[in-house]
Amino acid sequence: MSATHTVENQVPELAGFNAFALDAALREGLAREGAEWAVERVSAYGELAGGELISLGIEANRDRPRLRTHDRFGHRIDRAEFHPAYHRLMQLGIEHGVAGLAWREPRPGAHVARAALSYLHHQAEQGTSCPLTMTYAGQAVLAQVPALAALAGKACAPLYDPRDVPMAEKAGITLGMGMTEKQGGSDVRANSTRAEAVGEGAYALTGHKWFFSAPMCDAFLVLAQAPGGLSCFLLSRWRPDGTRNALRLMRLKDKLGNWSNASSEVEFDAAFATRIGEEGRGVATILQMVALTRLDCLIGSAAEMRMALVQALHHARHRRAFGRFLLDQPLMRNVLADLALESEAATTLALRVARAVDAAPRDGSEAALARLCTAIGKYWVSKRAPAFVNEAQECLGGAGYVEESLLPRLYREAPLNSIGEGCGNIQCLDVLRALQRESGVREALMAELEAARGRHVAFDSALGAFALPSDPAEAEPMARVLVERMALLLQAGLLLRHAPEAVADAFCRSRLGGAHGLAFGTLPAGAYFGAILARAWPEGVER
Repeated sequence: MSATHTVENQVPELAGFNAFALDAALREGLAREGAEWAVERVSAYGELAGGELISLGIEANRDRPRLRTHDRFGHRIDRAEFHPAYHRLMQLGIEHGVAGLAWREPRPGAHVARAALSYLHHQAEQGTSCPLTMTYAGQAVLAQVPALAALAGKACAPLYDPRDVPMAEKAGITLGMGMTEKQGGSDVRANSTRAEAVGEGAYALTGHKWFFSAPMCDAFLVLAQAPGGLSCFLLSRWRPDGTRNALRLMRLKDKLGNWSNASSEVEFDAAFATRIGEEGRGVATILQMVALTRLDCLIGSAAEMRMALVQALHHARHRRAFGRFLLDQPLMRNVLADLALESEAATTLALRVARAVDAAPRDGSEAALARLCTAIGKYWVSKRAPAFVNEAQECLGGAGYVEESLLPRLYREAPLNSIGEGCGNIQCLDVLRALQRESGVREALMAELEAARGRHVAFDSALGAFALPSDPAEAEPMARVLVERMALLLQAGLLLRHAPEAVADAFCRSRLGGAHGLAFGTLPAGAYFGAILARAWPEGVER
């Protein structure tokens, strides 16, 4: 048979690269925000993230989890079953500290190091980030209860045990969450699940959850209505007596993306649970967990941006069009440089918020900053991610719309972080609430912004025009505008203090100075495209 065409001008497979070594913003941020001691282990995970994790992610998303409500003998088992790639991803994430490092090694910078590990993991595979994140965040609640110290220790252990057996038989466990019900959504105070006391601190829960995240986990933090009001409970898959708990998986959600992860609807039929905290204090109790899952929404969106940028840059460095590499085409350089700015700003903000979370127990100002900036960052970076990933797809043309590239999966994943753990309006209202009600929040924000004053005329002008609201009722309709302005000022201030001049100047001129259109690729003429792109992909570090 004769050949019908010659295969040429094709981009080589991007595989086997170190995602940490390739990311200057991550490397510098890890050291700057207090976790330089973790460079070796984060670099080791960067090697996995640019190699094995990507391959495993393809398999885990191709073969989605399946629901098995009964075994072959008719016994109720309520189990989600996964491809072996999923379990390998969980094993690697847990062993390397994505879920437990911050609690297992409680030293300054531990939450920053864990954030970097989560950022790398999420670049390669997003669905497993859900149970890894909830296991990390749930420990903040368990640690407050002395009686649950043993479980907290198992949750932070570097051991993954996928067996569906009682927690007493495991050395390592995972945690999930169940807050949302069909009639209330984000309004969890409208929850109808009932909790009836059956012993000292023990309750029987009857009701449902419309979104029950990662139902294969060993135990879940859930909200239910006790006699004293909405309360927080720990509900495990097995009762203390070794029998299966009355947790019924009704179906797995057929989602837009996040295919490797099982999200479910469940019903509780007098399911055994243990109360955490006081009756009526359920929201305040579980918000300790939600604050950290929201942090990981910010980190995850920054990670998706970074991986999309890497894919676009790799393509542009190897693909020729109209006689030149795409990377050498002036308009494409504008697009890629613009994406690189957005990515670095997102990563830098995420690591700064992680440091605030890390320092919160030791520093009241950092605690106030963490309280405010987690919501600011989650709102803004999550909002930017879908448009960002779509622009990266366009850099690849039709190839970016084909499943053989990572970009379609990233595009499906990109909206999730803006929806999960409280959608955009919830985050913006939370910012208003913190500014109005919580001591030190306004002062912490302004101190962070003032630290960059005098470094750029566009920043100084924007900061001078910025004013915090005095009346939340009047501010509410414009809350998104306010939070967007805060996010841009925070990002610009951080870049002015820590990034190269080319990056900081281009960001300030475009995002604050008005020299930018409504789409990516509209940076002002004279922006330092070459310097920005060289920073986004340093030569000689792919492998």
